[in-house]
Amino acid sequence: MSEAAAARPPAFAAGAIVGLVLAGVVAAAAMAVLSAYAPDLRSGQDGRAHALSKSAIGYAGAPILMKGLGASVLVSRTRPTRPSASVVVLTPDRGLSPEELQSYPKGVLTLIVLPKWAAMPDPLRKAFVRKVGVAPGEAAFQDMLKSYAPQTKLAVRKGRTRPTLQGAPGSAFAGMTLRTGQIDSLRTLSGEGWAPLLVDERGQAVLVQSRKTPSIWVLADPDLLNNQGLASLDTARAGATILEVARGGERPILFDVTLNGLERGRGLGRLMLEPPLLAATLIAVAAGLLMGLHALARFGQPRAKGRAFALGARALVDNSADLVRMARKEHELAPAYADLTRSLVARAAGGHAGQEHWLDDLARRRGVAAPADLAAEAETIKTRDDLLAVARKLYDWRGEMTRERR
Repeated sequence: MSEAAAARPPAFAAGAIVGLVLAGVVAAAAMAVLSAYAPDLRSGQDGRAHALSKSAIGYAGAPILMKGLGASVLVSRTRPTRPSASVVVLTPDRGLSPEELQSYPKGVLTLIVLPKWAAMPDPLRKAFVRKVGVAPGEAAFQDMLKSYAPQTKLAVRKGRTRPTLQGAPGSAFAGMTLRTGQIDSLRTLSGEGWAPLLVDERGQAVLVQSRKTPSIWVLADPDLLNNQGLASLDTARAGATILEVARGGERPILFDVTLNGLERGRGLGRLMLEPPLLAATLIAVAAGLLMGLHALARFGQPRAKGRAFALGARALVDNSADLVRMARKEHELAPAYADLTRSLVARAAGGHAGQEHWLDDLARRRGVAAPADLAAEAETIKTRDDLLAVARKLYDWRGEMTRERR
């Protein structure tokens, strides 16, 4: 290597590399957290017709109005698992499947506000919309509401009018008169299976009740509750009266937005970031950081790589032992081990292995078994477990005979 190449600085400084790694880890963690909470971070300002939308066709003003009148109001982003004790206001989008609407756990009273307007986003103002016209699709509403009434017909009055709504005889609105502001293209509903609750001066129903399921109300014209309609004081009074009668003066009101695709997420990522599993997540993160720190530097000397084939007497002994083990002949070594133990004891006591009577006398004085008995037992073993048992006895016998302290 030339001197110029050796003096050339590295392409990346160590600090820059560490900074890039830390930035990547933080970015990945932030992405994971944001992905887990993405549904909750949606503001709902998408211009559609639901209780979080502040556009003209949205219903964000209705919860604010009812709270101001003292009602208990909740905009729910969590789909319930059982029927609610609240008055539930559903604002389904066009194209919602009948099964999805029918499977929604209803409240003690459920007000379904039908969509009316076809609108497009305003390209100049975010969350605003431009009206295209009354959305067609009577057949779609027929399918959506078929589980509550066998027939649904919609009619639209052309132009702008200031209708006066009257309570239908025998209904919860009997004797009431509701004056509204200007409503464009007032829409009414009729059909077999629907009982009128509020009718206009022509006798056409704007608010109906299912005869099959009396807890289901349907509002044909959403301009009585949407932000565009609530801009008029008279229409706001009429809309508030509808909700007050529905709640019976005491029930809470729940505006659902889960049918509009704004349900709060309940995925595994969110579960790991909330108690009680948050502690386990933090422990796992801390363990990962410690493992990373541990990997930054080497601890101790690197282990030397051994030879592929060992040399010397130790290798010969190890290979012989492996052969005996592979052949399952370990138990046949027991007599030889007994002879070796007897020789070691005789040598430690100052005698010779052949002096059997002397070792027997010493064993008797020590209060242990005679060496001949141990040798005879070593001749009879058949398994590896028996070998271990005899080896333990011989080891203990040697310790007693020589008074070794181990």
